[in-house]
Amino acid sequence: MQSTTTEPGGLAGWALGVMDVLGAPGAGLLIAAENLFPPLPSEVFLPLAGFAAGQGRISLASALFFTTLGSVVGALALYWLGARLGTDRLRALAGKIPLFRVSDVDRTEAFFRRHGGVAVFFGRMLPVFRSLISIPAGVSRMPLWRFVALTTAGSLLWNSLFVVAGYLLGENWDRMEGFASVFEYLVIGLAVAAVVWFTVKRLRARG
Repeated sequence: MQSTTTEPGGLAGWALGVMDVLGAPGAGLLIAAENLFPPLPSEVFLPLAGFAAGQGRISLASALFFTTLGSVVGALALYWLGARLGTDRLRALAGKIPLFRVSDVDRTEAFFRRHGGVAVFFGRMLPVFRSLISIPAGVSRMPLWRFVALTTAGSLLWNSLFVVAGYLLGENWDRMEGFASVFEYLVIGLAVAAVVWFTVKRLRARG
């Protein structure tokens, strides 16, 4: 029996409606979409799936299974994009982008070949990067079985944290959104700082 808790509104209400119509596969569909379109907030969808499980709309096991499956499906789409792009096309693009060099592609690819497994696993736990990391994995043609295994493991760990938290917090599931937002701002801030450092370094080299 569903509880008589207050229904969330806005985007959360829409996402909960998707889960009501499609069940746990709806939660997986939302997470797959978030992987392809990072502005969609997984920090809302994941604890909301746990909240739905706590209300008996879906089971906790199915919420964990389908959100992880959605993560893998979305990552595979971007892996395929990277594989289609390939190293040669990426080098050609790098040669046309200001401040970039063809050697940057070679160094990035060499780094990924050495540390790609760690990057894919932990990249699943970083906002924005959880989507982007799949592209160099495809470019470098990481063995598909290894990519899927690492993506599944990293996604299951990260998704479980938010889904179970939403399940335990109940109506207060949105507290996880605040925690995730702080973490996201930190990651994006570090990424912006890295871009600024790279730009200044290249401009000085050219000057």
